[in-house]
Amino acid sequence: MTGYRVRILQEAEEDLAEIVEFIATNNSADRADDVLETLLAVCERLEQQPLRGHFLPELRSLGIKSYREVDFKPYRIIYEVIGRDVFIHLIVDGRRSMQTVLERRFLR
Repeated sequence: MTGYRVRILQEAEEDLAEIVEFIATNNSADRADDVLETLLAVCERLEQQPLRGHFLPELRSLGIKSYREVDFKPYRIIYEVIGRDVFIHLIVDGRRSMQTVLERRFLR
């Protein structure tokens, strides 16, 4: 039995779709499928160890310690643990401007 339930929020699902589309267009459909499978597996592993991720340095400097991250380089998976639920908020290419992405998604 798993300890936590992982929920991928709609915005994070849209992030995944954009990543897969980009890779399929610029690399190959097989590579896009591999990246998708790996990112989903990383998310699923949070069922067992949701606190293994570290706090985001970009938000920690603002005193915000409710969001954590794990990665599959170069992708960053941003999530929040509430009770027994792990909410995946954002899946993003870490080479993007994280400050801009985080401001748009979390600091509205």
